Amino acid sequence: MADVQVVEKVATMFSRPLSEFEAFLPPTVNGNQYLLNGELIDWEGPKEVVKSCVCVTNPETGAVERASLGSIHRIDSVTALRLLDSAFDAYDLGRGQWPRSSVGQRIQATKTFLTKMVAVREDVVRLLMWEIGKNREEAENEFDRTVDYCRETIVALRERHNSDSRFVTSQGHVAQIRRLPIGVVLSMGPFNYPLNETFTTLIPAIIMGNTCVVKLPRHGCLSLVPLFKAFAECFPPGVVNIFNGRGADTAGPIIQTGKLTSLAFIGSSTAANTLRIQHPKPNRLRCSLGLDAKNAAIVLEDADLAVSLKEVLAGTLAYNGQRCTGIKIVFVHRSIVDVFVAKFAEIVDGLKFGLPWEAGVKLCPLPEVNKVQTLQRYVTDAVEKGARVVNKNGGTHNETFFFPAVVYPVDRTMRLWIEEQFGPIVPIVAFDQTEEVIDYLVDSSYGQQVSVFGKDSAVLGPIFDVLVHQVCRVNLNGACKRSPDTFPFTARKDSAEGTLDIESALRAFSIRSMVAGPLTDDNQRIIQSVVTQRTSEFLNTDVLLS
Repeated sequence: MADVQVVEKVATMFSRPLSEFEAFLPPTVNGNQYLLNGELIDWEGPKEVVKSCVCVTNPETGAVERASLGSIHRIDSVTALRLLDSAFDAYDLGRGQWPRSSVGQRIQATKTFLTKMVAVREDVVRLLMWEIGKNREEAENEFDRTVDYCRETIVALRERHNSDSRFVTSQGHVAQIRRLPIGVVLSMGPFNYPLNETFTTLIPAIIMGNTCVVKLPRHGCLSLVPLFKAFAECFPPGVVNIFNGRGADTAGPIIQTGKLTSLAFIGSSTAANTLRIQHPKPNRLRCSLGLDAKNAAIVLEDADLAVSLKEVLAGTLAYNGQRCTGIKIVFVHRSIVDVFVAKFAEIVDGLKFGLPWEAGVKLCPLPEVNKVQTLQRYVTDAVEKGARVVNKNGGTHNETFFFPAVVYPVDRTMRLWIEEQFGPIVPIVAFDQTEEVIDYLVDSSYGQQVSVFGKDSAVLGPIFDVLVHQVCRVNLNGACKRSPDTFPFTARKDSAEGTLDIESALRAFSIRSMVAGPLTDDNQRIIQSVVTQRTSEFLNTDVLLS
């Protein structure tokens, strides 16, 4: 039986009118403009009303409804192709101003952009809270981490440039080898990290000299609008073009032209496959994909219970479980499962919930339409097949809010066994032998990460040796996560293509090119003359100190 006070608070959390939240409202932004060729263009066509995940009571009708945050443009395929042509022309097959600019010039432009970006931090944070339900701490963390990522990218590029500013010799040949841009990039970020996941592909692509078209995510689209002006002011026309629109009307036609060189996409594997096959020459489309995941936690019988509970809680319910790196299923050794489940359920029931800007809130409303109903169906399916919701407040809901449900015991007959719930449901499974969990991971379509909790090195070592061939990150006594951004972020199977840590992202949006020749006296003289007389943009020995 759910706690009466919790039920009452959930039932009344959306009982106030919008006017009572005036001190916390996000800024009014003009979502009816898109960025094309360095200019903000007013869209005269269809628009979409942007609804908040926060519901309010209409003072006139008494109805509870999602708060309206404004509107966003929804461009058509003709306009989408204009944005593509802007990026294509700006790149000009590598002859454009931006791809031929020096690394120092690109770094300086990015630094100027970051200064302008930091100036609108509070605007973006508030939009993240209202649009997608991130609590203030998580919204601030997303913004600050994104800025840090960009700054670390600048450092990494400067170091790479300095390393490449030397000549190498081998087997009687001399060469200078550098990384150059690859062309036009389409960047499509997800709703759960609309700023961070977009920028972790967009900024490396730009700073390497590529030109970009950016499609805004369905939810969280307004959070990037305050940055449009900075993009327009800091980068040459055509380098960054940003729009909102239906994928079928925009991304598909863009890819079908064959003008695209790279696709950076965060979303489902089904959508990624649908997009990439539309390219007339798929072998020419370089893809960086972050896709589905069903990360598991394995709690061994000797695990430190306090550590396991803390880290599994963070892994399963940070940002309401809406993280691709989140733990989506928890395997606990049968000898400790009853204690673990009881303590975990108690901790979850004690989590503070409410509206994103309220102090200490951990659980907030969900942005996706009909998400609560989807979660209810997962729980109903599990309960009908023998599981229980073991925390007393689990599944309590109202409009866009769903209190986390801890579901136990889950087995292979249930949808929660294999499907990625992407929300606040924690499926728990009891196991006797680690081979049971390993078999689960081997059979899984996904291969991003796993968390293992235990102490005995004799037991853990062989487990590591198996798991590293199934996933790309095994977390020891810690939650699944992406950070730090210097660590490789990638996955196996249907969970990813490519790697997107800072250094790998620079490689993903560039290609190695060289000027090389036999190490003859004439060639040495020519190279020396080119460098000293500065007749080439490519051949030089310049280094960057800041």
